[in-house]
Amino acid sequence: MLKLGVHVSIAGKIYKSIDRTAELGCNTMQIFSRNPRQWRRSFLGEEDVRLFRKKTKKAKIAPVIIHIPYTLNLASVKHSFFKITVKEFITDLIESDKLGAGYLVTHMGSYKGSTEQGGLLRVVNALNKIIKATKGVNTQILLENTSGSGHWLGANFSHQKFVFQRLNHPNRIGICLDTAHAWAAGYKINDSKGLGGLLDEIENEVGLERIKAIHLNDTQEELGSLRDRHFAIGEGKIGKRGFSLIINHPKLKDLPFILETPKKEKDADEKNLETIRKLYKNDLQ
Repeated sequence: MLKLGVHVSIAGKIYKSIDRTAELGCNTMQIFSRNPRQWRRSFLGEEDVRLFRKKTKKAKIAPVIIHIPYTLNLASVKHSFFKITVKEFITDLIESDKLGAGYLVTHMGSYKGSTEQGGLLRVVNALNKIIKATKGVNTQILLENTSGSGHWLGANFSHQKFVFQRLNHPNRIGICLDTAHAWAAGYKINDSKGLGGLLDEIENEVGLERIKAIHLNDTQEELGSLRDRHFAIGEGKIGKRGFSLIINHPKLKDLPFILETPKKEKDADEKNLETIRKLYKNDLQ
């Protein structure tokens, strides 16, 4: 069965995101559990958490995926910022677990002002601190690949390998694969050879079993542009053929797929979901 969802708003109350997901006919979802561009200002109330879990169970939505706020940077060279990131991350992970989320997605961060290896070592340090402080938490952290712009880590999977090899409890960490980011980083995933090459690299570096979720995003940017700009499914460079290959691939088809596509039109989510549903089990190779 196709596991398909979108990144939905938590406007009003966090549990209203479940209603929005159900209205779209989705069986998985992604949210920000709080404002993604601010430091934490409040905590979820017990009733909000209870209703969220109740609605999730009733709507049979699984897994619930939460994306970490953009304010955090696991690779920050600034000591004070690094400490705040670790502290906030721990709180977000614990809260995600209370909500019953299967996964918490994070970018590896920017090493600006330092070296690539220094940044990677700070990511390892941060994750080891976070894991140690969250014993008993079931929500798994997923490292999302990036487009490779600026000083951002995670554009190629040697970065993830570096981190996994140095974690005290690597079983607590997995990978979220973003299609638009992979394209921007130079992976030609709109044909069988290119997609196969990406999956071979992931298998060789960290193991395909590490992939726990996929962000389905098209892009109008050129291959290897390093620019992270999402576009409607099938209307960009990856195209319908590329997405057909991805969602029907035997090693990927059972994973949860999340759309993070633009919502410029009122029915944008519905259109993108319909495109994916039509491509599922209708391979255009």
